[in-house]
Formats: sequence, C-alpha cells, structure tokens
Amino acid sequence: MLDSERHRGAFPVIRLRPIRNETLYLSPDDLLRLQKEQHKHDCRNHADIHSLHKVERLKHYGLHFCKYLGRLARSSEAVDVQPTLTDAFLVALSAANTLHQDLSRLTFPYKSLATKEAFYTFADAAGRFADACEKIDHIEEFVEMARAANRDIIVCIGSMALDLQFDLQKSIKDRRSQLRERAFYIED
Repeated sequence: MLDSERHRGAFPVIRLRPIRNETLYLSPDDLLRLQKEQHKHDCRNHADIHSLHKVERLKHYGLHFCKYLGRLARSSEAVDVQPTLTDAFLVALSAANTLHQDLSRLTFPYKSLATKEAFYTFADAAGRFADACEKIDHIEEFVEMARAANRDIIVCIGSMALDLQFDLQKSIKDRRSQLRERAFYIED
C-alpha cells in the first residue's frame, strides 16, 4: 500500500485504458541505469543545482514537484501531461540520487490509477516530500519520509505513463537531449 492510500477521499473513479506492454515497464536494471545516467546528466547540465548542498537540492526538488502539480492541474489533455510527467520523473531520479536511494532495490507496484486518483496520489506524495524538506529546518528526522514520498512519486508517474501508453524511457531520452542542447557551450 502506498502511503498516500491512507489519505484518499471518495472521488469518482475514471479509469484510463490499461495496457499490457512489457516494453513500457521499468525493470530494476532500467531504474539503476536511469539513476546513473541522471547523475551524469545533472553533473553536466545542472552544475548550478548539483553543486548545492544536498539539503538545498532536496528543497529545490520539492519546489519542482509543486510546479509540476500546478501544470498537471492546468492541463486538459494527455498530450500536455507527458512532458510534465517526464520532467517530474527526472527530478525524482535526481532526488533519489541525493537521498542515496537505490531504486533498483525497491519494489514498485505499478497499477492502473484513475486520472483524478493519480493526481491526488502525486499531490499527496509531493506534499510529504515538502514536509520532509521542512523538517530539515527544524532538525527533525526527514530522510525516510523523503525517500518514501519520492518512491510514491515514482510509482505514480510510472503508473500514469503506463496508463497513458507512453514510453517513459524514450521520453526521458528525448528530454535529456533537449536539455543537453541548451548547454551547447559544454564540451564532452
């Protein structure tokens, strides 16, 4: 059970078309590879953020999750959702790296979520991530809360990608390529 399942209200359930496409599923090996690639990407393309103290990076990622929730709340079609979910997944990979969270060792119960249910699940997890970031300032325990919230964000995004039938790995590759072009001045 996701932590967010304890907090759901009674909202109407509108199911998206479930799919059974194994190529769209992220395996533990895929997740580990994506995390390693994200580290390289962050070092090259986001040195300003990557050079921040880990605490500041986590707060930065929490702000990103809130920004993406706002975009999802304003989007009206699946076409609008794909780039936002991709960006959110990339940030979740960066957050996992900052938290020393090995995603390949976790289980991710991908399941079909109703559109509204998926939004609330993501909002709940992002709120818990922000709560963890706030605990830092109060010198309270925050790491496990941030890891659990980040895991739930990844589950939610992975589930939504499956339901919306888009290849998250291809979207990640395309998005990283776009971000790489922005930093044209960096030689490899």
